[in-house]
Amino acid sequence: MKRLDALAATVLAVVALAFAAPGASAAPPAGACSSSDPARPVVAERPWAQQVLAPERVWPHSTGAGVLVAVVDSGVDADHPQLNAPGKVLPGRDFFLTGSLPGNYDCVSHGTSVASIIAGGPVDGVGFRGIAPGARILPVRVTDRPQSDSGEPTPIDPNTVAAGIRYAADQGAKVINLSLSGNRDFPAIRDAIAYAQQRDALIVAAVGNRQQETSSIPSYPAEHPGVLGVGSIDNTGARTGASQIGPYVDLVAPGKSVLAAGRVGGHDYWDGTSFAAPFVSGAAALVRAAWPDLTAPQVAQRLMATADLARGGRDSHEYGAGVVDPYRAVTEGLSGTPEAMPAVPTPQPDLAAEQEHRWWRQAGNAAVLAFGAVAVALVAVSTLTWLAARGHRRRWRPTRTVIPPAVPAREEPPEQMFLFPPPTSERPTQR
Repeated sequence: MKRLDALAATVLAVVALAFAAPGASAAPPAGACSSSDPARPVVAERPWAQQVLAPERVWPHSTGAGVLVAVVDSGVDADHPQLNAPGKVLPGRDFFLTGSLPGNYDCVSHGTSVASIIAGGPVDGVGFRGIAPGARILPVRVTDRPQSDSGEPTPIDPNTVAAGIRYAADQGAKVINLSLSGNRDFPAIRDAIAYAQQRDALIVAAVGNRQQETSSIPSYPAEHPGVLGVGSIDNTGARTGASQIGPYVDLVAPGKSVLAAGRVGGHDYWDGTSFAAPFVSGAAALVRAAWPDLTAPQVAQRLMATADLARGGRDSHEYGAGVVDPYRAVTEGLSGTPEAMPAVPTPQPDLAAEQEHRWWRQAGNAAVLAFGAVAVALVAVSTLTWLAARGHRRRWRPTRTVIPPAVPAREEPPEQMFLFPPPTSERPTQR
């Protein structure tokens, strides 16, 4: 039955996706893609990340409506059925190719996946949805391939990234997602981040996937002041092995086998801090919609203060403040910015009550022992009286004991110990 239900859900998902986008309006321009990702199959099941974060709990309070989130990435496929609602994905801009091309197309799915985690809308029969489905996406294309956040020499021109960040700030983006990282501090990017922060934009950045030892290694732009650095965890809550460690880790989010939308249609699974960052960006959009008077630093503080405690404890270099919690970030507190959960105080014992309790316990134990001794004595007296009366009747002559014939006993191990079927004669009759 479960298989039939899953098959039916998949069929419904395929039909929904087929009819959701009757005409492509964001196809890549001719010659724009050096290589293109193919369409992926639809995944109907609800992914583990959405099960853990359960963003649907917060949607009655906030969906991120009215908040513009910039995705500085490989572009965003605005034709994907979970991103093609009117006004969901703006035209944006392409900074990778010269000219005046928009950024609402994608050759490699990376940016589309990031955008869908932030703001992917619902489709019947599909379990995947974005964290803030009411938010709008501003695609800022700065590369034509999925950037590797492994920390190798940055494959993207830092001036291109900087131009994209400044453009996003000028367009009014209140959250800017940077699913990219490197081990060099580029002045152009640093200055662009400061420029966006002056315009009250919250910058969320992946911390990178270069970790091999336990020592801290550099990570930019996560290491810049005021930037929320996001590490990744798996479905057990453990830091993924490559997620970098350092003081720049502010929060963690799902980043292992993360399901997200792909270009053209369908879904794919991704690994890395690039896909943990948009969970935090989506949560930031929820907070900015629900608490419009909070500044970007206050939103960041709220996200960290309401994070769920992770394995490393609070403020560790592996997990930061903990696992982002969209529901708590939006709903906790009636006003102002919540503070971190205080430590649970250790209660002081009531010495008088403890002494009284100990006295009663000792008295109860003594009473039980006394009652047991009396009961044993009564049983012993009764037994001796019965034996004396019986011996007196038989005039104290010994009785003859009949010894039964010896029959070899068969050892019967417990039923669960049978490792082989019982003999044929002992098997139950089939009816």
